[in-house]
Amino acid sequence: MAVLWGRRAARLGRGLWPCGRPGLPAEEGTLGGLCGPRRSSSASPREQDQDRRKDWGHVELLEVLQARVRQLQAESVSEVTVNRVDVARLPEHGSGDGGRQPPTKVQTGAEGGSPVHFVHWAKKLDKDKHMRETCRQRLEKQLQKQAQNLSFSSDLKRLHVEPQLLNKQLTTCLQGCVQEVPENPWEEQLAWVLQEAPRKLILDKKEGQGQQLNVRLTNRQQKILAFLKCCLLTGQESLAHHLVVTYHGKGKSQNLLTLDMYNTVMLGWARKGAFRELLYVFIMVKDAGFCPDLVSYAAALQCMGRQGPNAETIKRCLEQMSQEGLKLQEIFTTVPLCEEERAAVLKAVLKVKPTFKPPERPPCSVSTSKLLRDVYAKDGPVSYPKLHLPLETLWGLFKQQLRVELACSVHVKSVEKPVAESKEVRQARETLKVLRLQWEKALLEALRETKDRLEREAYKGLPSMFPFLCLLDEQEMVGMLLQTLQALPTQGESFMGLARDLGARTFARHEVQRQEFSGQVEALKRQYRQYLHLLASDTEVPEPCLPRQYWDALGVLEPPQEQPWPLPVQVELGSLLAEILVQAPKMPSDLTKPRGDSRLVPVLYHVYSFRNVYQIGFLKPHPAYVELLATAAEPTLTFEAVDVPMLCPPLPWTSPHTGAFLLSPTKLMRAVDGTVHHQRLLERCPPAALHGALDTLTQLGNCAWRVNGRVLDLVLELFQEEGCPKLGVPARPSEVAAPHEAALPSSTGLADKAELRRELARCLKEAREMHSLRTEALYRLSLAQHLRNRIFWLPHNMDFRGRTYPCPPHFNHLGNDLARALLEFAQGRPLGPHGLDWLKIHVVNLTGLKKREPLQARRAFAEEVMGDILDSADHPMTGRKWWMDSEEPWQTLACCMEIAKAVRTSDPAAYVSHLPVHQDGSCNGLQHYAALGRDSVGAASVNLEPAEVPQDVYSDVAAQVEFFRSLDARRGVRVAQVLEGFVTRKVVKQTVMTVVYGVTRYGGRLQIEKRLRELSDFPQEFLWEASQYLVRQVFRSLQEMFSGSRAIQHWLTESARLISHMGSAVEWVTPLGIPIIQPYHQAIKIKGRSGLQSVSYSVNADSGLKPNKRKQRNGFPPNFIHSLDSTHMMLTALHCYREGLIFVSVHDCFWTHAADVPIMNQVCREQFVRLHSQPILQDLSSFLISRFCCSSRPQKLSQHLEDSKLRETLLAVPKPGSFDLERVKLSTFFFS
Repeated sequence: MAVLWGRRAARLGRGLWPCGRPGLPAEEGTLGGLCGPRRSSSASPREQDQDRRKDWGHVELLEVLQARVRQLQAESVSEVTVNRVDVARLPEHGSGDGGRQPPTKVQTGAEGGSPVHFVHWAKKLDKDKHMRETCRQRLEKQLQKQAQNLSFSSDLKRLHVEPQLLNKQLTTCLQGCVQEVPENPWEEQLAWVLQEAPRKLILDKKEGQGQQLNVRLTNRQQKILAFLKCCLLTGQESLAHHLVVTYHGKGKSQNLLTLDMYNTVMLGWARKGAFRELLYVFIMVKDAGFCPDLVSYAAALQCMGRQGPNAETIKRCLEQMSQEGLKLQEIFTTVPLCEEERAAVLKAVLKVKPTFKPPERPPCSVSTSKLLRDVYAKDGPVSYPKLHLPLETLWGLFKQQLRVELACSVHVKSVEKPVAESKEVRQARETLKVLRLQWEKALLEALRETKDRLEREAYKGLPSMFPFLCLLDEQEMVGMLLQTLQALPTQGESFMGLARDLGARTFARHEVQRQEFSGQVEALKRQYRQYLHLLASDTEVPEPCLPRQYWDALGVLEPPQEQPWPLPVQVELGSLLAEILVQAPKMPSDLTKPRGDSRLVPVLYHVYSFRNVYQIGFLKPHPAYVELLATAAEPTLTFEAVDVPMLCPPLPWTSPHTGAFLLSPTKLMRAVDGTVHHQRLLERCPPAALHGALDTLTQLGNCAWRVNGRVLDLVLELFQEEGCPKLGVPARPSEVAAPHEAALPSSTGLADKAELRRELARCLKEAREMHSLRTEALYRLSLAQHLRNRIFWLPHNMDFRGRTYPCPPHFNHLGNDLARALLEFAQGRPLGPHGLDWLKIHVVNLTGLKKREPLQARRAFAEEVMGDILDSADHPMTGRKWWMDSEEPWQTLACCMEIAKAVRTSDPAAYVSHLPVHQDGSCNGLQHYAALGRDSVGAASVNLEPAEVPQDVYSDVAAQVEFFRSLDARRGVRVAQVLEGFVTRKVVKQTVMTVVYGVTRYGGRLQIEKRLRELSDFPQEFLWEASQYLVRQVFRSLQEMFSGSRAIQHWLTESARLISHMGSAVEWVTPLGIPIIQPYHQAIKIKGRSGLQSVSYSVNADSGLKPNKRKQRNGFPPNFIHSLDSTHMMLTALHCYREGLIFVSVHDCFWTHAADVPIMNQVCREQFVRLHSQPILQDLSSFLISRFCCSSRPQKLSQHLEDSKLRETLLAVPKPGSFDLERVKLSTFFFS
């Protein structure tokens, strides 16, 4: 057989020439020797040696072919037939030039067979070899993975427990513990460690007791600390201990560990009563050069309280605390411990000090602010409002809300026009159902594989995301991912945005589960039912008080709060989940083919797009998935529980940690991701200083709302048809004009192509905006329909300036005209003798037709158009449609309907009205500036001064600008001549409004250019020149009209410039005591890596970074004024609540019932006068000097000069004018 194969292979060597290939010399050919003609016997020894090497090469080829045959036989091929290969014979002797000719024909097998080429055989062999190599590698990987898993399973318990120490004395102590020679070795060794061990203090690690937490941790340290805390939450104390021991034993890695990290592990062992492990950590604390703090001793005492050691050890522990200046009482007041942990600490202490009593809870302090003295006074009469619902009804609503928050999500029926139930729709929905079941299994498997991989990393001593993935049940995690997939927009979402969202949602769900499993939910039920006695209509309390005061009086201790995960941790966890979401779910690329005939493709795919000069990663759904969703047209939307209004009154705000939703975590002060300084300021602030803000937010959240059903029906009718952009009902995105798609002729010039590109970009931008507006309206209207015939509440929080906002983002009263028209008070009030008049004034205010007229004229105008008002109420879509020409059409229609109901009753004064009536400030920012500077001219322009008719500052500025323009036009200034007839109130209004809030000339020019562009008859070629001219004249007019205000603005700007130049962010305290810091800092890039892409994001809100000097300077004047208008709103809200009014606000627009408008107006004016009667600028100057100019550290000469310049500037407070603030109380149009 071998001989036969040798002969056939020799022939095959000659037969594998490609057809038509020209001849080559023998030494350059790919095959020679046996396959070529015989050489002349006169060949040199070197040539003969080359021939022998070629013969050996062919022998190797024969061996390969033989191996191939054996391979085929081993694979049970039924028959292997190797036919003889016939080749055309060559001449026995070479041609005259010594060359040779290749064969002209090659036959395989029987006669008439097809040609066989060398390239074809080579490719076939290579392909077969590649397939087998791939299978072999896959099998090896599986075997290797199984071996790793088996090895890992056998090593699970091999965690480091005993640390490697640097100090020899501590090492001896540790060895004595391990040998367990004496009785009770752990207790004696702890006493020795506390008293005898050297306490070397490493300067770069210790800044003083209690200050370690204030040092800004690096991203890596934040991740380690979060990992340790998460291990404790998931019951993996051994893993946390293992990580600390691993890092402690490495010189460089040990520098990453902080005292808080050691304390975290000690608290975990203390809860378990594991004394030996706690001692190990205590020894590491000493070895690292730290001094134990209150948390360290609290952990030791708690552990001893659970274990019951002898009293001598506890005594030594307490004595050592005293020697180090730590007070035992402070453990019970400053260390965050739950009730069980406090009891364990107390049990240990009582063994040594039987008479010891923990400090009692201090009595609720009262704010000492002069502005709040009347709010918290006990001697005056109060009539706090109660809800109109009985106790049992409110209790039932509480249980509904609790179920919603425990579920973490709400399913809402969409208000999109339903699709007909066709066969295609049913098939699409069934397909989606089947696919989601498959995706659930795939996601579950991918999640488990990821957890296995990360678990191995964690047991190697790396702070992986493993414990974070263990926080939630696997099914719940998969459900969250499927919900994310379903809600992903068709145009996709940025990878970073999705990662942040997934990380934040994971934390929120974990926080809800933590409270459920720790028993806090049952405690909340008991406390909330008692709290409802204050609010219910059929119950009474012994003494009237504010909700926060009543909640505190119930005496339940606030449980320790878990801090939100650092931003790097949230991003890494979210990136991991997003990666799973991309890789696991797959679907057939063509759903029309039978199952199995179409290849599987990922449901999401990862692409890159450019924003400016940055490359952004995007996750986009596959077109087949988008088409499937569109065909199925599923009628359900899913929202997070915190995105939906509450079904019961919110929890009262009692601290920076507690308030608003029942279980879902909510920030008192909303801030950019990564910002921590706001929270630190709030936590350090005396509790009484926040009472004004806490009580205001509670009062705003306690306002009950309901949906205006008649308005909602009309809006839904328009929304489900074609929309109506004129009325604020967005059209479908398909209504946007499509860009021109005809092929361009080859002669198209560059300018025409550029114009077409701009047109295409404009169409795409318009389509995206239309889609965004349509989606926003869909969410709002779907929630309104969901809440129809229900009562709901809007919990509030505030931004860093103190401005208040509802927490649910999609459906609230801070929205546009349509959103506000859909809402009305759930609790009504009879109109009384003057309520109908205020409804008439309100409807005229909403039209914007009589802004320069007194109130009597507005009321008279309402009487004149009463026919139109009633027609609008009765026939809104088919009548004269008077309401559609209003500035606020939907609110005008809602008011028309309310007036119609009132005038058609037998006694309008007894009609119970639910419609909110608004009173709006007259350019409120300038009002505060004029009051600060006692600017008489400015005060008159913004209605601080009483007048017969309202003053319009925008018209006044327009008139002043027109005066300057006319002068320039007479002097021959071309642009002034072009602007004749175009200087109107509308052109200058936005710039005048925003100048007080820090708009620059550049921004003002853009605003004016936009207004001029809207004028069809304005010559567009003068846009830039005209807007540049007008913005200069607007600023000049404001300087003349508001000289005092501009001086204050300049002083604030210069102060902020100097403070930021010294390297600090601007801070101040509002008149109500709220601490404020501007979150503008130089951005730093944080880079990471995920399986899909590199992750890079900016952090610019951390107080440890350098301040952004430009933003600090430009932001201080508007932010300071915003803090004043929020203070005025809070004072008005608290005093209105004391008067029994229902009050809400949209910043400087105050809402109440029509019958209560006179009381609210009086309170609003009184509190404005009280606020500005305080030395606001002088107090600000004193605070800034004490905060930024009183450094006791030695300074360089340049720093000393900067300090002196800042002090000089801060002392130069602008002098006030002569305006009498008491005049504001008499001004009708101050708020109107």
